[in-house]
Amino acid sequence: MAQILIDKVRKDFGAVRALDEVTLDIADGEFVALLGPSGCGKTTLLRIVAGLETQTAGRIVIGGRDLTEVPTRARGLAMVFQNYAVFPHMTVFENIAFGLRMQKADPTRIDAQVRKAAGLLHIEDYLDRHPGNLSGGQRQRVAVARALAVEPPVLLMDEPLSNLDALLRLEMRAELKTVLEQAGTTTIYVTHDQTEAMGLADRIAVMHGGRIVQIDTPTEVYRHPRTKFVGGFVGSPPMNFLPVEVTGGEARLGGLPVPAPVTSGALLAGVRPEDFAIVAPDQGLAAEVLVVEPLGSHTLVTVRCDGATVRVVTPEIIDWPAGRRIGLKPDAGRVVWMDPQSEQAVGP
Repeated sequence: MAQILIDKVRKDFGAVRALDEVTLDIADGEFVALLGPSGCGKTTLLRIVAGLETQTAGRIVIGGRDLTEVPTRARGLAMVFQNYAVFPHMTVFENIAFGLRMQKADPTRIDAQVRKAAGLLHIEDYLDRHPGNLSGGQRQRVAVARALAVEPPVLLMDEPLSNLDALLRLEMRAELKTVLEQAGTTTIYVTHDQTEAMGLADRIAVMHGGRIVQIDTPTEVYRHPRTKFVGGFVGSPPMNFLPVEVTGGEARLGGLPVPAPVTSGALLAGVRPEDFAIVAPDQGLAAEVLVVEPLGSHTLVTVRCDGATVRVVTPEIIDWPAGRRIGLKPDAGRVVWMDPQSEQAVGP
């Protein structure tokens, strides 16, 4: 069993608190992504789990064992870094076999495990090559295969795809998800790329300012962000936030009365760009077109609405000039309500 419990972990660098009482429970075989901007503490947390960094307070428990004071080499973990960290003087076979040789594994097991891991990552034809004769994507596959070959109970990945180009990232993302599902390895994956987190993870832990501000499935994080930060960080383009006044338990959006979770006062209505319908100017929120970006499968329209910049995604092919007047009608059933002061979600 490789259940991971991160229990009230705090990390201070002098007067700077990098992690503030972080608690996270990861089930055996689960894939959890730590998602957040640079400086939010996600890599520091991963390094503490690995034993490469010492926490100021808190515990790391893996498989029921408290590993807080256990050195990295005795934790039974494998790690894949942002840079490939493959040995240039070794063949692909020797690179993949490195961890097993350090464990003094039987040669028969080494051969079997190397070929199994190479097969999963589709690099079995390159076992006799040196890394200098491989592409960047192939070298990253070697690094992942080396980690999987030792059959670790826990795999830690620190932005392993960020050095690849867009097409390779897409390809590796699909392969990585399949491989890890087959291996059943408990995985913590650090990334700032919300597309990677959404596509790969069973759950996403969104981090901000050294704290986990939301932990949930990708769909829940996207559809029901618990803070304005989460709504603005997860999603491309991000969620739009429109200030509204509530009277008698209703707010008016696009000319329609929409039930609100409070009886009166100010709220922010969070609306995803794809949850707007484009209508005539007098049938919704009046808006002025600023920029139209055709993106193939959809069109991104940036407009000015009540002094705010709003982004709208539509499947239609649109070629409008700047300055055109349109109306926007939000899907009332998909609105997320936020308190403008606390920036926390309000209501269910």
